[in-house]
Amino acid sequence: MDILSNSVGGILVELGKFVSKCIYPKIENIICYSSKIENLGKEMEKLTKFRDDIKEKVEGAEGEGYKPKPDVIKWIEDVHGLENEWEVMQESIAADKTLSYKCCPKCSLRLEVSTQAKNIRDQQCRLIEVGENFGSNLVVKKVDHILVPSIEGQSTATRNLNELLQLLEDDKKYASSVWGTEGVGKTTLVKNLNNELLKNVSSSKLSFSVVIWVTVPKLPIDIRKIQAQIASRLSLMVDNEAGVESTAGKIYERLKEEKSFLLILDDVWEAINLDDVGVPQPEYPARSKVTITLRFFDVCKQMRTNIEMNVTTLKEDESCQLFVENAGDVANLEYIQPLAKEIARECSGLPLAITVIGSSMRGKTRVDLWNDALDSLRRSEPYNKNVKDKVYSVIKWSYDSLESRDIQSCFLYCSLYPSAIPIDDLIHCWWAEGILGEHDTYEQAYNRGITLIESLKDACLLEADKIVKAQVVDGVNMHDGVRDVARWIASTFGDEHTSVFQTGIGLTKISHMKISASVKRISFVSNNIECLPDCFSKCPKTTSLLLQDNQPLKKIPHEFFLAFPALRVLNLSQTGITELPSSINSLCQLRALIVQRCFELKELAPVANLHNLQVLDCENTELRYLSQRMDNLTNLRLLNMCVADLSISKGFFLNLPSVEMLNMSCICIERIFH
Repeated sequence: MDILSNSVGGILVELGKFVSKCIYPKIENIICYSSKIENLGKEMEKLTKFRDDIKEKVEGAEGEGYKPKPDVIKWIEDVHGLENEWEVMQESIAADKTLSYKCCPKCSLRLEVSTQAKNIRDQQCRLIEVGENFGSNLVVKKVDHILVPSIEGQSTATRNLNELLQLLEDDKKYASSVWGTEGVGKTTLVKNLNNELLKNVSSSKLSFSVVIWVTVPKLPIDIRKIQAQIASRLSLMVDNEAGVESTAGKIYERLKEEKSFLLILDDVWEAINLDDVGVPQPEYPARSKVTITLRFFDVCKQMRTNIEMNVTTLKEDESCQLFVENAGDVANLEYIQPLAKEIARECSGLPLAITVIGSSMRGKTRVDLWNDALDSLRRSEPYNKNVKDKVYSVIKWSYDSLESRDIQSCFLYCSLYPSAIPIDDLIHCWWAEGILGEHDTYEQAYNRGITLIESLKDACLLEADKIVKAQVVDGVNMHDGVRDVARWIASTFGDEHTSVFQTGIGLTKISHMKISASVKRISFVSNNIECLPDCFSKCPKTTSLLLQDNQPLKKIPHEFFLAFPALRVLNLSQTGITELPSSINSLCQLRALIVQRCFELKELAPVANLHNLQVLDCENTELRYLSQRMDNLTNLRLLNMCVADLSISKGFFLNLPSVEMLNMSCICIERIFH
């Protein structure tokens, strides 16, 4: 009996604990009911005030051309939804007060209300946390300002701009195209259109929710790259590995959320199916718009634009005015002015040619220099007076007028890239090539590089640009027409600058290519190369090999680099390589090895014998360790190892006495000397 009694007693005790555990919180909710409701009301007031403060900031920014971010809009809506729940709960509280003092009904209702209150409190905490995480990052610009020369005072360009603005206000017109020959000012016109929209943020029909600028890749057009630019502008996260259709679906849904958008596609070479990109079909009245710039009228027809604007060359008085703007007051001097007008006339009304030649004459006051420029332009005029040939002759003259062979070499080197170039990468390549001279320090070489870039920008042969990588970095770009001329010069005038350009054209293999033994620089940038040949043509004079932005490239044949004994610059960034082949050790002259964003690359063991290496840039790779075998890199000046999980062996830096620039900002201190 005692055993039975003890067992039953134990069970009752445990049962009592369990019941208490279940009931106590509910009893507590009922007992503390009034204080909890009162506290909840105060918290709701705080959340409402927080929401109103954020709305006030957003509304103030909207008047200055900004719009709230999608997650901010959703947060405001969620707070509003919680307020509705609170109002419903207050009705339940009012009902509670009218009940009789009978225990059961009142306790039951209070228990229900207390449960609602806990749910609301949990949502409050979450919304406050999310709202505080916004900080000042509440809005985005509807229109991003773009650096571009003004067309103010150019009557034809101003008339075209006003016509484009009127088209954007026309609800019956969805798509417009701006077409014309190379260098005639199409991109300049549309960039001014973009900036004009910043001034019209209060105009109902010109106030787009977002203006999206896309620079279209060269042939063959890569839809993924167009989608990537749109997604970036919309702050839309997309999977790089996802298919075109999947990304198109996400872009479509995101654009449908906008009240209106303007999509500008610059430099379209062949028709693009906007459905493939994810751009919604037009609806009427057409509040959203698409504007494209292109060289060929046939593409306008294929894309079925509503209006086709042909941008023609400038009139003579406009040419002179633009020339003076670029040449400065010297062009108005009495003894210079007649020559300035003749030179402007030689540019055939092409803004690109006028801008380049005008900038090159700025500050030159000697009349013999102006006479020489005019004579040179007249002598170089091609037999075929096609405007494209005129651009070539003018830019060639500007190239010939550059102050030194160094700056000419720098200009030609820029043509190895199909689009914007990070300034740091460019200077590192110039330095490794020996263009910047044998400077004692990295800082001296870098400063010299910046000076040359600024000189090329002053001559309108380069343009400032911003590049989005892991972060936004300073870059430069070449106008398409200028790049074409630079490549023509590099391929035509002298063996020293013989180059191979096969950039951004969708190449998948290069085994079929025959390359001259005299070629100095080879560029296969921004293709889809999947494999390299086991036996490549011998290139004993090649000093630069650019293979970056070929994501499908996974493996390099072991003997591939034996074909390049004189190589000084090797760029393998943004490829899928997992290792470097053993033949890289044969590159005794290599000065710069750049392997940024090679996410599959985990080891650098074979580079140990590159005694002349000055630049080693492994930013954002998946390297795991650096071994003592790299102690032969005694001439290394710049080491960029911004790699998250890198381990470094003890004494590593003692073996690199020449390093001047070291970037290891992503490495945890604990992993050094692992």
